[in-house]
Amino acid sequence: MRIIVMGTGGVGGYFGARLANAGHDVTFIARGKQLAAIREGGLRLESPRGNLHLQGVKVTDKPAEAGIADIVLFGVKLWDTADAAEAIKPVIGAHTAVVSFQNGVIKDDTLRQSLGDKHVIGGVCYIAATIAEPGLIRHSGTMQKLVFGEYDGSSSARIMQFRDACAQAGIDVEVSANIRRAIWEKFVFLVGLSGTTSTVRTPIGPIRANARSRAFLRAVMDEVVQVARAEGVALPADFADDRLAFADQVPATMSSSMHNDLERGNRIEVQWLSGDVVARGVRLGVPTPCNRAIFDILSVHAEGRPA
Repeated sequence: MRIIVMGTGGVGGYFGARLANAGHDVTFIARGKQLAAIREGGLRLESPRGNLHLQGVKVTDKPAEAGIADIVLFGVKLWDTADAAEAIKPVIGAHTAVVSFQNGVIKDDTLRQSLGDKHVIGGVCYIAATIAEPGLIRHSGTMQKLVFGEYDGSSSARIMQFRDACAQAGIDVEVSANIRRAIWEKFVFLVGLSGTTSTVRTPIGPIRANARSRAFLRAVMDEVVQVARAEGVALPADFADDRLAFADQVPATMSSSMHNDLERGNRIEVQWLSGDVVARGVRLGVPTPCNRAIFDILSVHAEGRPA
């Protein structure tokens, strides 16, 4: 497959590297120090699932140079979504699929506004991967899974082709017939993990072990569940309990990309996580006091470390 990775961060860098290593034609879109490092020394991957060092990587900061893609793996930060969608228009052919593995549930609405419904397929990824240094992606743990699907639930040729490419590359993969629900299922845990690790400033272990912070984690996730149900997404009313049980199974050292960005003084995605839950709750008449507290507290850091 001809694959373009729009945003060579932890997610795009990891999965793009696996696909390139399997022989697919992958072009990475990067910028700044990441672009320079990959051009000079290739793209390195450190992972319990096997290290890689790809030389001669196709990488550019100009998407138009990459040609028409079969599929675009879209992984920029949420605030860059609209601009990045405009930037990839030159690579969109008649049958090109764009799949976002970003955080949040608003991502695909933004992509549709720029690219049209037919080019957008839904996606969810499960991985802990970051840029350890320019040119190096570090994968923590063994979880590395992609879930994707057409929004109409069909098993299209492009979905099946991408599924086979992922399996060939050693990526755990699942095609979902209800991708909207799958995205919201992840969103429940993601908002809980991101919001609590960032406000408490610890990994998940101490949060789930303390009775009061554990109850807060559950309440944060339950608000997301109730907002989803009000949106018409068929999550069970007690789905927060299911996600709390999942939180007990992940490594105690697991944190969130938002917590990592906060610690580095970078801009954070709180507006599109707890902030989005609050906005939807207001519109739907669903109370979201825990997510409002997270959004209010972290708003001080939303644009990066305060001066």
